[in-house]
Amino acid sequence: MSTTGGLRIGCAGWGLSAAHAAHFPRDGTHLERYARRFAAVEINSSFYRPHMPRTYAKWASLVPDDFLFAVKFPRAATHDARLRDADAVIERFVSEVSALGDRLGPVLVQLPPSLAFDADVADAFFAALRERVATPIVCEPRHVTWFAPELDAFWQRHEVGRVAADPARVPLAAQPGGAGRVRYWRLHGSPHVYYDAYGEARLQPWADAVRAEREAGLDCWVILDNTALGHAVADAMRLETMLGVEAPR
Repeated sequence: MSTTGGLRIGCAGWGLSAAHAAHFPRDGTHLERYARRFAAVEINSSFYRPHMPRTYAKWASLVPDDFLFAVKFPRAATHDARLRDADAVIERFVSEVSALGDRLGPVLVQLPPSLAFDADVADAFFAALRERVATPIVCEPRHVTWFAPELDAFWQRHEVGRVAADPARVPLAAQPGGAGRVRYWRLHGSPHVYYDAYGEARLQPWADAVRAEREAGLDCWVILDNTALGHAVADAMRLETMLGVEAPR
């Protein structure tokens, strides 16, 4: 299972292609089979539509005790409302994901590329979210204004980690930052986003970065999002090997 001393490696979603089926147990649902091989998954469907609490509760019931779900925050607040007047979306989201119980890991907030940093708006949103969420919060900003050094105090104030992403829209976006104990990488596949595989050579710099953060005592999550052709599973397993994670027997 993909966890070793604060390291969790997984995929965006638990889809299993026929090409990789042999690496997973034969019995159970896709989620049950996935969760006996990896220790974490990122739920992306929550970005597009709400899920009933009973759905989250069902998912939580299907995974081992040490498995965690990262959940992507709804685009209704991040992209449609652009972080303004988000209290109703936050309340609904939290009421839903709370059904995961202690299987809830980081809440992921991905921002649209066109959204520049506005101190008042960002402070109000993340203060409201932090008030209602006890688990780690990580943010994937994509506008250059979110990477200014003077934002260090902002991330600290709300205890929010800044996601490292590939492809990176600005150079600093390739490096994790922000605050809190979690460092979070989202590897989307590049240059063809969602489609291209990484392979060992292209994963090596990411493995080195993860290793350095672990040595600094931080908890590390790495999510492979190059799922369109099934490469995420192979790259996640490859990264496990590179970082010394033992596959389950």
